Amino acid sequence: MLFSQRKKMKVTLLYLFVLCSAQHSAQPETRQVKGIVGKSLSFLVMVLKSGNLLYGDLGNIAHVHPGKQSNTNLVKRFKDRLHWNNVTGFFTLTDLQIDDSGVYTVENVEEDEEKTRHTFQLTVYYVLSKPQVTVHDNISCTVVCSVENGREVTLSWYKGGEILNQTSSPDLNITLSLPLKVDEQNRDSYRCEAANPVSKESADVPNSCIESDPSKVTDGDERTRGSLIIAVICVLVASGLVGLAIYLKKRNRHSHAGI
Repeated sequence: MLFSQRKKMKVTLLYLFVLCSAQHSAQPETRQVKGIVGKSLSFLVMVLKSGNLLYGDLGNIAHVHPGKQSNTNLVKRFKDRLHWNNVTGFFTLTDLQIDDSGVYTVENVEEDEEKTRHTFQLTVYYVLSKPQVTVHDNISCTVVCSVENGREVTLSWYKGGEILNQTSSPDLNITLSLPLKVDEQNRDSYRCEAANPVSKESADVPNSCIESDPSKVTDGDERTRGSLIIAVICVLVASGLVGLAIYLKKRNRHSHAGI
C-alpha cells in the first residue's frame, strides 16, 4: 500500500514537471531589437490574414482585418508613423523617437484560427555626434574629451588598441568629459571614442598640444636661438666700435683746431 502511494506520488510529480516544462517552453521568447531616432524598424513577423500589434500598457495600436484591410491609426502618437505591408505582412514603425522604446507584441491569426504571439523589446538610440578634444594644459599636454550623453553612451581614451580609461553616466542631461595627460612623443597613437549600441565616433589629439608647449625645445631650435644671440651681440659690438671711432676722430679734430 505504501509502495503504491509512493509510486503515484512520483508519477504525479513527473507529470507536473513535464507540464510546467511544456508551459515554459511554449512561452514566446522576447526578441531584443534596436532602433535609431528618425529611422524605421519592421517587426519581422508576417501577419497575412488577420492580427494585431500591441504596445506596452496601451494595448492594441494596429489591427489587420481579413481581406488585407488594416487600421494603423488606433493611437494618436503613432498616427502616420505605423504601417502594415499587405505583401510582406510586416508592421513597420517609421520616424522613430526615443520614447517609442518599449515592449511590442505581434498577434498573428493563422488560417486554422490559431493565434500566435511574438514579443519584441525595442530600444531606440540617438546617433552619436563626434566627440570634442580640447587642450586643457599646454605645459603638461593635458587634453579633455567631451561628448553629449545619451542612452548607454560610453566615452573612452585609447592608446593604440589599449583602452586607458572610460566613463559613463545614468544622467542623460549632462556632458560626459574625460581628461588625459598625453605623451607628446606618441601623440598620434591616442584617440578618444564615444560609443553606444548603434553608433561610434572618435577624435584625435590636436596638434596645438605640442606646438604651444614652451617647455619643449628641439636641438634645431637651440642652435637657431644661439646663432641669433651671437649675431645680436656682434651687431652691438660693431656699433659700439664704430661709435667709438667716430668719437675719437672728432676729438682729434678739435684738439688740432685748438693748437
